[in-house]
Amino acid sequence: MKRSHIIAIVIIAVAIGALVGSLYDSSTYADLDKALADPGQEYHVVGVLDRSQEIIYEPSLNASLTTFTMKDLNGKSCRVHLAKAKPQDFERSERLVLIGEATPEGDFHARDMLMKCPSKYNEEHTIEG
Repeated sequence: MKRSHIIAIVIIAVAIGALVGSLYDSSTYADLDKALADPGQEYHVVGVLDRSQEIIYEPSLNASLTTFTMKDLNGKSCRVHLAKAKPQDFERSERLVLIGEATPEGDFHARDMLMKCPSKYNEEHTIEG
């Protein structure tokens, strides 16, 4: 067998291994009921900030912790501990996607969060409107 064939086979095997590894490591979307029923498993949970509850961010104690309450799209509420500083315009967010895992105590520990904020174009449209 030629050396180029062996190299091609090795490259293909590495690519297949990387693909299988990334599929195994990826998390899935779920609501809070499913995430809380399976603590320790990573999920993407979509919801909204519960503005009636307090947002706790005390950078003098822990600059990498923001605690708040989120409601998923089914209305289930959960306390969230985000392992990041409070994002800019957090209170104005329309929708949140938390990436993390639930705890046996019923909280959600998010390692990352994506926010959908109101569009400046929508605001300009309503002002002109």
